[in-house]
Amino acid sequence: IDCIMLPKVEKLAHIHWLDVLLGQLEKDLDLPEGKIGIEVQIEGPSGLSIVDDIAASTPRVETLIFGPGDFMAAMQIPTLVIGENSFGGHSPIDSVFMTLAVTARKYGVQVIDGPYAVIGDLDGFNRAAVHAAAFGFDGKWVLHPTQVDAANSVFSPVQEAYDKAESILDAYDFHRSADGGARGAAMLNGEMIDEASRKLALVTAKKGRRAGLTRSTDHLQ
Repeated sequence: IDCIMLPKVEKLAHIHWLDVLLGQLEKDLDLPEGKIGIEVQIEGPSGLSIVDDIAASTPRVETLIFGPGDFMAAMQIPTLVIGENSFGGHSPIDSVFMTLAVTARKYGVQVIDGPYAVIGDLDGFNRAAVHAAAFGFDGKWVLHPTQVDAANSVFSPVQEAYDKAESILDAYDFHRSADGGARGAAMLNGEMIDEASRKLALVTAKKGRRAGLTRSTDHLQ
C-alpha cells in the first residue's frame, strides 16, 4: 500500500487518527516510518475552512482532493449533477478551487478534482476537467474508462506547447550563460523571456516529459 484516500475530512482529529494508525501498522509490518501516504478529500465547508492546517498536519499528506457532490450539497448549490461547476457561464466554486490550489502549492502536495458523474457526457467531463486545469490542478478522478483519454488530454500539454516550453528553457539557459551574454532577460521569437518565463515553461515541460512527449521542433533563436 502506497497511500490511503481519506474521505470527508472535517477535523484535524480525522487526520491524526489515521496518522497514528498507519504508524502502528508500519511498525507491525516492519515498514519504513511514513511510507504510507494520505490523500485527503475535502467534501464540506468545515474541511475547507481548515485545509491549511490539514495539509500541514503530517508529512503523510500527499494530495488534496475536491469532493464536489457533498460539498455542493452542503453549500446548497442548485445542481443535480455531481461535478458540474458551470452555471450560465460562471462557476460558483472558483474560490474553492483557488483555495485548494494555493494550499497544495504552499505545502508541495498534489491537488486533484473529484468525479464527474454523468458517464456518457464527455463534453461535460471535459468542461469540468478544463476548469480544474485552469487552476493548476494536477488531475481529475475518472469513474469510467471512457473518461481516461479526456482526462489525459486535458492535463497533458499539446505538442506545440511542449515544444515552446523546452525552447524557452534552452534559450533562457543560453542567454544566462557567459556565451549568451549573461543576461537576465532576452528575446525569443519576438517575446521577452525572463526568470518567470523559465518557471512557467518548466511546469509545462515537466508535464510533457511525464506524458512521454519529445521535442518535434527547435525554436531556439
